[in-house]
Amino acid sequence: MIFPRSRTRCTLFAACLLATFAPVHPLAAQEDQKLDQQIASIANAHKGKVALYAHNLRTGQTASLSPDLPVKTASVIKMGILLDAAEQIRAGKATLAERLVLTQPNQVPGSGVLGVLTPPIALTLGDTLTLMVVLSDNTATNMAIDRLGLDHINATLRAAGLRQTVLYKKVYEPPQGPMPPDQPLFGLGKTTPREMASIMERFATCRLALDGSAPLPADGLICGAILKMLRNQQDRDSLPRYLESLDTSEHGSAIANKTGALDAVRNDVALISTKSGPVVIAAFTFDNADQRWTGDNEAEQTLGRLAQAIVARWSPGGLDADAFPWENPLRPAAPRTAPNPAASQP
Repeated sequence: MIFPRSRTRCTLFAACLLATFAPVHPLAAQEDQKLDQQIASIANAHKGKVALYAHNLRTGQTASLSPDLPVKTASVIKMGILLDAAEQIRAGKATLAERLVLTQPNQVPGSGVLGVLTPPIALTLGDTLTLMVVLSDNTATNMAIDRLGLDHINATLRAAGLRQTVLYKKVYEPPQGPMPPDQPLFGLGKTTPREMASIMERFATCRLALDGSAPLPADGLICGAILKMLRNQQDRDSLPRYLESLDTSEHGSAIANKTGALDAVRNDVALISTKSGPVVIAAFTFDNADQRWTGDNEAEQTLGRLAQAIVARWSPGGLDADAFPWENPLRPAAPRTAPNPAASQP
């Protein structure tokens, strides 16, 4: 995504920070046609349909397949809820520490754990959002929607320039009030690969200001808190599938992602820290022939192969979890210290 430049003059320090994490060629995205061909080949082998947008945030390179096609989001629309939470926090309208209370009317089935616990239970907004991400908890999602406001979430998406990204309703609840005629087709939410990628890019570059102005100093910690949630995502069967084999709970992942699934849908949007710079991928599969809810679902394998091809093309050296400043994207990543052989000598 190309973010508008600030109309105000930044300090030299701020300009350096922005230059560090903005694409090298922010005004001229470069389509990688060879990678497009690889993506199309993988998609053609899939028994279903694929739409994808990928962006190398360091070089400006892009790769895509039907990047502006409206698609069903499933739980990937929860990225839009995170964006609105960030906007309300930076505006002083919400805090991650504020308390919400789980009640029985909010409990719904599907993914997560809150739906099977005994209410009332007090949770912070931060914990609620974390459960919404790491377990895709549907009850936590509805609690977050109640707190932030469905209309406010959609207003934030429109203000961010996302014309095809909509959260229609709460999870497992019928729509309230008049709905657009396409709501029955898309269900919970609608987006495009390019627009969903742009939400992840906002967190990766910490460009939260909807008017395109420069980040505020406090924005870095907001982005860091959200990236921590996404980095602790428990579903690693799709885009991360063939990229990362270590125990991320112990070592820290190089991937922050949010998945979404329906019977014939498997989606994933990810920020991947590679040795050659950060890469964002938003990939959607639908009309899938394989509708098994197992780890070897064909669509999840297809998503894994797509990510594998993109990373191999743009970062042959693979991943590097420490190359990205996860705790605060407005600060450079901590320099890596070379091991000292003498330190291990008796």
